[in-house]
Amino acid sequence: MADNPLTGPTWFIDSDSAEVGGFVDKALDGVSTDDTTATAVALFLAVRDGFRYDPYEVSRNRGDYRASAIVGTSSNWCVPKAVLLTAAARRAGIAARLGFADVRNHLTSDKLEERMGTDVFYWHGYSELLLGERWFKVSSAFNIELCERFGVKVLDFDGTGDALMHAYDQTGRRHMEYVSERGSYDDLPLDEMLADFDVLYPQLVGSPSDDEPDEAFAPR
Repeated sequence: MADNPLTGPTWFIDSDSAEVGGFVDKALDGVSTDDTTATAVALFLAVRDGFRYDPYEVSRNRGDYRASAIVGTSSNWCVPKAVLLTAAARRAGIAARLGFADVRNHLTSDKLEERMGTDVFYWHGYSELLLGERWFKVSSAFNIELCERFGVKVLDFDGTGDALMHAYDQTGRRHMEYVSERGSYDDLPLDEMLADFDVLYPQLVGSPSDDEPDEAFAPR
């Protein structure tokens, strides 16, 4: 573990791995690394749109939550995507940590809500990036194609404000509501998170699913 966990690797946020290094090099191709904001934005876009959002496959395997493993996936959900963005930022020299909140998705499909037993997404994960003297909260969960397909506002980040879930969609329907904050973490609190999921989502964690990821956004 690094002396300063906000800038160095941890077990899950293995920013020193070759896989994370390759991801960062590709994301920052043509970007001036002297521009910290441009670096953060490029990494955000690479994670947001490089991995399709999939809320169904919640693994129990600890190794699946390491940034070096997440790089090799094509789809994932908010927490692994936040782990990867946090690791990528640290690799690029940006202090970063994980943030969590409980959010209510007012547009959750009936199918997903039935499987979860609720429309509240507990332990919604995002990254917190230190640019200058300010911490920015940045959610990279929803890829742009998914948002455009279902009329959900795209989460953009330009380094001047937070990029959190939108309260309303493009037509004015209520979308995301932040119910409570869980705070900031230097590394992924996986054991605590999965213990809560076992109680809150007994049918979701570790259970294979044939559901299409996009069905999470199917209109009610």
